[in-house]
Amino acid sequence: MRVVFAGTPEVALPALDAVAASHHELVAVVTRPDAPAGRGRRLTPSPVAVRAQELGVPVLKPEHPRDPDFQQQLKDLAPDCCPVVAYGALIPSSALEIPPHGWVNLHFSVLPSWRGAAPVQHSIWAGDEVTGATTFRIVPQLDAGPAYGVMTERIRPDDTAGDLLARLAEGGAGLLVATLDGIEDGSLEAREQQAEGVSLAPKITVEDARVDWTEPAVAVDRRIRACTPGPGAWTTYGGERVKLGPVTVVDDAPVLVPGELQVGKLEVLVGTATVPVRLGQVKAFGKKQMAAADWARGLRPEAGVRFA
Repeated sequence: MRVVFAGTPEVALPALDAVAASHHELVAVVTRPDAPAGRGRRLTPSPVAVRAQELGVPVLKPEHPRDPDFQQQLKDLAPDCCPVVAYGALIPSSALEIPPHGWVNLHFSVLPSWRGAAPVQHSIWAGDEVTGATTFRIVPQLDAGPAYGVMTERIRPDDTAGDLLARLAEGGAGLLVATLDGIEDGSLEAREQQAEGVSLAPKITVEDARVDWTEPAVAVDRRIRACTPGPGAWTTYGGERVKLGPVTVVDDAPVLVPGELQVGKLEVLVGTATVPVRLGQVKAFGKKQMAAADWARGLRPEAGVRFA
C-alpha cells in the first residue's frame, strides 16, 4: 500500500523505521511544525522530521491538518492508508476521509482503557499489572474507533513511564506493520470497541506531579514513576522546588510523619501515610541531579524537618 506516516516525538521513531523497512511504499511523513527548543529556543524540527529526512522521505509540516493546502497535498499523494503514532493534533473528518483505508493509530493502551494523551502514565499510576498497545481506525471521537489488533505488556514493579513507553514503542511498531499488512490483504477487519471498561487518560500537568506525602507509600511510588521522565515529580524544601526520581518503598523502616526526612550516611528516608520511602535521585533548584544522600549532606537538615 501507499502510506503517509504521521508522528512527531521520539516515541514514534520505531514505528516510522518499521514502516519504512516494510514492503509498503512510504510516500511522505506528516509531523508537527518546528518548535523552539534548548536554551537558545531555536526552532527545531521534530524527531520524526529529522528521521524522515535521513530516510529521504518528503516531510509535510502543516500548522493544522484542517489546512486546505495540506489536504490537497495529501490528496495528490493518494495514500491508501495513513499510519499514526503520537502525531499531536486532531485529524478532522475531511482529512480522515482522504485515504480509502483511513488513518490507523497506534495507541499505547489496551483500548477502551486509557483513552487520551497519557495512557502509559495513567496505567502506572493506577497500579495496573498489564497494559499494551492497540491499532485502531481514527474517528472524530477520542480514541474510540474500531480496533484492528492488540499487544500486551507486563508492567514491572520498577517501571517508569519512560521505561514502559520505550518497550511499547518497540513492540507496537511490529503491531502497526502487521495491521497494515492485514488491511492490505483483507485478513484484518476492524471491530468496534467494547462499550464497557472505558477509562480516560488526560495529559498529566506539573501540578499533578507534586508528591502528596499524606498518601500511602505505594501511591507515592506510583505517582513518581508515572511522572518520570515527564513532567517530573517534585516536592518543596525550604520553599524551593525539588525534583525527585523514582523511590523505593521501605517496609522494615520505623514509621515517620508524612513528609518527614530521616537522613543517614548512605540514604534519605521520607515518611508517608504508611511506611517510609527511600529517595533515589534528587535535583534541587539550580543544581545538578545527584544521589539523595549527597543532596542531604550539603543541606544538613535538622531532625524532624519535612518536605511540604
